[in-house]
Amino acid sequence: MLGLPDDPPVRLGSIGLGWWGGVLANSARSTGLVDIVACFARSADSRKSFAGEHGCLPFDSLDALLASDVDGVLIATPHTTHAGLVIAAAEASKHVFVDKPLTLTVAEATRAVDAAEAAGVVLQVGHNRRRQPANRRIKESIDSGALGAMLEVSATHAAPLLFNPNLAPWRRRLEETPVGGMAALGIHQVDTLHYLAGPIEGVFARSTRLLPEGEVDDTTTVVFQFKSGIQGHLFTSMATGPVVEVIAHGTEAIARNTGDGENLTLQRRGSTELVDMPLDPLDTIADELTEFSRAIRGGAQPETDGVEARKAVAVLEAIVESAAANRWVELVYP
Repeated sequence: MLGLPDDPPVRLGSIGLGWWGGVLANSARSTGLVDIVACFARSADSRKSFAGEHGCLPFDSLDALLASDVDGVLIATPHTTHAGLVIAAAEASKHVFVDKPLTLTVAEATRAVDAAEAAGVVLQVGHNRRRQPANRRIKESIDSGALGAMLEVSATHAAPLLFNPNLAPWRRRLEETPVGGMAALGIHQVDTLHYLAGPIEGVFARSTRLLPEGEVDDTTTVVFQFKSGIQGHLFTSMATGPVVEVIAHGTEAIARNTGDGENLTLQRRGSTELVDMPLDPLDTIADELTEFSRAIRGGAQPETDGVEARKAVAVLEAIVESAAANRWVELVYP
């Protein structure tokens, strides 16, 4: 069973009904493989609004939703709640798609992974940007040697969230957003760089608060050393942009993903010309939710399952430690 189009739609419940919860629900429905049939949030107004927009049944408690006949859940809640929700869903035999990061600590990630494995349910984490056709092409070019010997991979992920008056209050709290934009934005590129260049040996991070808006650091820079010898760096911020780009520097060519996956250019050694590379359009969120629905129906394990997503959590935890201690931190993967 591979989740073919004539299979009955997977029945999912949404937990966390803010902006991103709505994005996930809409993308899931667009696949044609999913029905959003239930929802839960602590706010009765949020439940009523979401249910009206998405035509689903609102539940006034998490336990009631998990006791219903949904096949799985979409979780889009504050980061510190992820582990507990994943565990509760797994114990209720519900498959889980949870927004990134899986958790903020390796210990919590391991609790979530263990619970899903013990229950035999799918656990998938929303690291969608590695799926961008531009990043897939960069990965192919690295692996084939088309870029030559690899020297560095780098990324920028910034968006002026701190200036958005409608930003959810929890996103401004330090316990939910350690090290500036890392949990909201930068974790996407940690996963992408990890996907492109492999395991990370160590990190050094600097994170500062230069602006008076909120409690969150607004400027964060991370240097990576990959086990392969490749170097890397990441800049992330919730106070500038938006800009999202990934660059792979090789001895034969430089590949640049700019415009958050919209453009891919190749610059050959010795030339200043940026050659546009063709890309097939892809809705990366719908793509990952298609994979989730098919995994529920007996397909292959998701690409960014709990074990894979825990690696990004290990890097995040090391970045938090490095920024706090102002020192190089060696990576220890679980």
